[in-house]
Amino acid sequence: MQSKEYVRPMPATWWLHNIHLKLFMIRELTSLFVAGYAVFLLVLISHGDDLKTFTDTLLCPTAIIFQLIALPFVVFHSVTWFNLTPKAIVLFRGEERVSPRVIAGTHYFLWAVISLLILIVVL
Repeated sequence: MQSKEYVRPMPATWWLHNIHLKLFMIRELTSLFVAGYAVFLLVLISHGDDLKTFTDTLLCPTAIIFQLIALPFVVFHSVTWFNLTPKAIVLFRGEERVSPRVIAGTHYFLWAVISLLILIVVL
């Protein structure tokens, strides 16, 4: 006689019962906005022959609304990735492991420096 394998039922909302899983799913959702904004910029760069067309397109109301919607998603995605980097990058200094705070802090510092440099160039 052949036994039947037990398949535990899994509701579609399984991830709503744990805050860590909710944050993970939100982070995965934000990657769609990051990809969408990257595609938007790639299409804009590929069709814009001059700087005026590029800036005019970026300053149109639809593009501004899209950028304002995408900004919090991109920032959340970046912050969660920078918090994850100590798990993805394990560094050793001799026999001693580098502190996860140093790894994440370096990423945040470089993000701030690059953002400041871009702000200086734009203004």
